[in-house]
Amino acid sequence: MAANVDQVVVVFAAAKPEPHPRMLDRFLVIAEGNDLSARVVINKVELVGEDAARDRFKTYEHAGYPVFHTSVKAAIGLDPLRAALAGRRSVFTGPSGVGKSSLLNALFPGSNLRVGAISESVNKGRHTTVGSVMLPLPGPEGGYVIDTPGLREVGLWELPVAELDWCFPEMRQYRDACRFTNCRHVAEPDCGVREALRIGAVSEARYDSYVRLLEEMQAAR
Repeated sequence: MAANVDQVVVVFAAAKPEPHPRMLDRFLVIAEGNDLSARVVINKVELVGEDAARDRFKTYEHAGYPVFHTSVKAAIGLDPLRAALAGRRSVFTGPSGVGKSSLLNALFPGSNLRVGAISESVNKGRHTTVGSVMLPLPGPEGGYVIDTPGLREVGLWELPVAELDWCFPEMRQYRDACRFTNCRHVAEPDCGVREALRIGAVSEARYDSYVRLLEEMQAAR
């Protein structure tokens, strides 16, 4: 959907549609696997409150990702995100219905991107952006943002199984503490990652997501 970008901006909604952190993890793993910087945007925070949104997604800040909490309706968090996009070539991605196009319209008035509504019956977004759109950014620093169609499923393509742990930044520093160089961090003895999990340096939710992705990738081989 996009090439030659500097960073991936993964946009999820705080609600409507309900966010699924394991899907967010998939987007981040793909970015890490392609050696791209990633930023996380939690949009529509007015629906749950900014404090609740920060608490729910704090594990991503602990993992080292810049996390932006935004609301188009309440004009929350727009200036910091706008600054993070200036002078960069960014791709906006995420599930359908999270408000990517509305957010870009608010960040850069005059973009006139088409926006859609949420299906109340299933609480899922309808596809409104049907193709990637590149927006040149105003201002002296310039830059570009590519708005992409919302996704409902995310595959990991050809990411090697042995590189999956590297795609979880909070695990990287603990890999060298493993007894075995090919440790999968599941049942091996003297595992540095599982020791980090035990002391709380790696979150249980992110570790569980890693294990599930590992099982999926191994089953697909």
